[in-house]
Amino acid sequence: MKSQKIVVDTSVIVKWLVTDNELYVNKAQQLLKDAIKGKITLLAPSLARYELGNSIVKRKMELPFAFDALATSYKAPVNFINETEDLALLTYRIAHEYGITYYDASFIALAREEGDVLITDNPKHQAKIKEVKVVALKDY
Repeated sequence: MKSQKIVVDTSVIVKWLVTDNELYVNKAQQLLKDAIKGKITLLAPSLARYELGNSIVKRKMELPFAFDALATSYKAPVNFINETEDLALLTYRIAHEYGITYYDASFIALAREEGDVLITDNPKHQAKIKEVKVVALKDY
């Protein structure tokens, strides 16, 4: 049986690494467990790694904790997808059409091309896009 492909954004990935003051950590952990069991396949654009690093920098974590979080992110069962020319063009079209950032649009474009759904803890911008199914993390 083919597993469902789910695109996760950085707001979800960060909850696997930093749980202090985060909501819906249990939902994020369930996604992780489902991926490890092979029930789902997790995808994210490769730029999510940079957003994750930036999120850790903004938290002003001590070096050992930051290094551990970054190292753990490379062990997570997420297929980080490099941007292709076609994906870049789709991302730009979505960003332009809906007035959202290229960053946010990259997750939507990947979900449209590769995934069945996009899961985010910040559905404000993505929820208005009708091209993909967007699910709030709290509803997973």
